[in-house]
Formats: sequence, C-alpha cells, structure tokens
Amino acid sequence: MKENEITRIVIECAMKVHSTLGPGLLESAYQTCLYYELSKTGLKVEKEKPLPIVYDDVKLDCGYRIDLFVEDMIVVELKSIDTFSDIHLAQVLTYLKLADQRVGLMINFNVERLKYGIKRVINGY
Repeated sequence: MKENEITRIVIECAMKVHSTLGPGLLESAYQTCLYYELSKTGLKVEKEKPLPIVYDDVKLDCGYRIDLFVEDMIVVELKSIDTFSDIHLAQVLTYLKLADQRVGLMINFNVERLKYGIKRVINGY
C-alpha cells in the first residue's frame, strides 16, 4: 500500500473519531480511539512506538514516542491544542528524520471541523 492510500485511511478514521467525540478531550482519548479505528481497517498500527536517538553511533532511549506509527511508514502525531505552532512542525520533522521516514500527519482534534486540524508533513531527507 502506498503512502497516499495509508494517509487517506488515517484521515478518514480520524474524521470518524472526531465526528463521534467532538473537540475538547485529552489527546490520549483521541489516540486510543484512532488506534482502535485504524486497527479495524487491518492496517499495522503501533501506539507509543519508542523512538531512540542515535548519538555517537549509540542508540539512546530518551523517552520519545511516536503517537501512532502506521504500516511502518507513516508517523502520526496527535494533538488537542488551540492551534499548531512551528514547534509542532519541528517535532514531526524530527520524528520523521529519527525514524528515517518520509511522510507524517499532524492531527489536532481540538478544532470545530477536523479538516482544519490536519497537516501532512514531508521529510525531504
């Protein structure tokens, strides 16, 4: 399955979760529900996937976790905030680089309409 198809499925599942729950909950509630919805599709989904930092050729666990990692290629970072800022974009780009992946999604569930809370992020390597 290609990146575009996977991100389409992730977005559809996120929209279902958002339309059911609405805005205003903690990020963890959306993460659990989106994980459940994605699992129902048959996609491989990892929740809170550890993301070590390689420093001086040594893998170090610094406590970083990818919210959802889909099909071993899509990094999904979930938020429940007022608005995205540059630091959120930097976070996803860093996760993409550390995971050696190309495509990520930032999804903010704290919006009236979810289409305003989704950003696709591309790692230019």
